Amino acid sequence: MLGQVAERWNLSLEGYHDAGHASVIATATDPDERPLLLKAWADPARYRHEIRALRLWAGGMTVDVMETADDHAVALLELVGGRPGGSDWRQRETQMVAGALHGLHIRGRAESLTISLPLLSDYLRFEVLPRIEKRVLSLDLGQWAPLVEDEFHALATLKEDPERSTVLHGDLYRENVPFDRNGHPRLLDPVPMVGDAAFDWAFWTVYYDLGRETKQRLATAARISRIPVPVIAPWCRLLSLDGLLYYVDTGDPRAPQMTEVLSFLSARGAGGYA
Repeated sequence: MLGQVAERWNLSLEGYHDAGHASVIATATDPDERPLLLKAWADPARYRHEIRALRLWAGGMTVDVMETADDHAVALLELVGGRPGGSDWRQRETQMVAGALHGLHIRGRAESLTISLPLLSDYLRFEVLPRIEKRVLSLDLGQWAPLVEDEFHALATLKEDPERSTVLHGDLYRENVPFDRNGHPRLLDPVPMVGDAAFDWAFWTVYYDLGRETKQRLATAARISRIPVPVIAPWCRLLSLDGLLYYVDTGDPRAPQMTEVLSFLSARGAGGYA
């Protein structure tokens, strides 16, 4: 299929690059030998949502969409930094990525009422909260049980603020933020939703580099977004709890790391800033 689409767009396929649960990626070049990426999605709905968000954010904050093939759920994308993973230039990384995320949220705020994307509220109600409850009731959590139970009961107080509603990136791992040749971060591979910006800031705080510089990212998130730490921190705790339960359920060795993050956020009250 990628070969057919490459022929349609007069591209030379260079080779397979990567694959996950949602997509397959190959490298390619155009007739000018410009390096590009071909990305094929397994789920046409996810393809439509991602392309819709990338086009909304176009203009240097994320990857440029060059061509799309709706019949195959395939897109031709810019190759940030000229190679997979982007350039090695990551100066002032925390501040630069926070600034880029804030820019996405500003752009997305104006479109959040009209753009057709999944809602954060539905994701929480129908996916996140049910799987947390199921795992809390079924897993043997050992020494972590008191921490998990305290955090589970605290979820009832978590509420979205419609004043902060925007188009969310939803998947802010470090590998989804390559830097271009000018040293600017470009936010890739979104799982876009419409909802409270605090969710994205919390995801970035917890998952961008799990267990490293959590406190610094939380402080930077609050400073750049102007959302107070005590508001972002409960979202961090939600995501940390969900992650910890998933790691325990799957036997993932990162469970102790996530426990440390969750303990930091809960024991000190709003990450030590209360």
